[in-house]
Amino acid sequence: MNHLLTVSLMLAVSVLAGCASHVSPELRPYTAEESQELAMEALNRSGLSFDEYHAKKAQLLGQSHFDKKAEMSAELAVQLHGRPS
Repeated sequence: MNHLLTVSLMLAVSVLAGCASHVSPELRPYTAEESQELAMEALNRSGLSFDEYHAKKAQLLGQSHFDKKAEMSAELAVQLHGRPS
């Protein structure tokens, strides 16, 4: 009986000592790229409508609501193909 009590007490102490000495990685601040990537992942999982998604995405990426490069490339495509807009 005494042997069983000693073994169970030793087991309990070793389990508690293992939990108490849990080594966690050092906490460090996220870089700007990591923060933006996490925000984009959260946005992708948010289930917003198409317009709301693109508005939030533009806000996260720091773009205006209308992308000037896209407008310019669309105008060039119209001129290159000779189609009226």
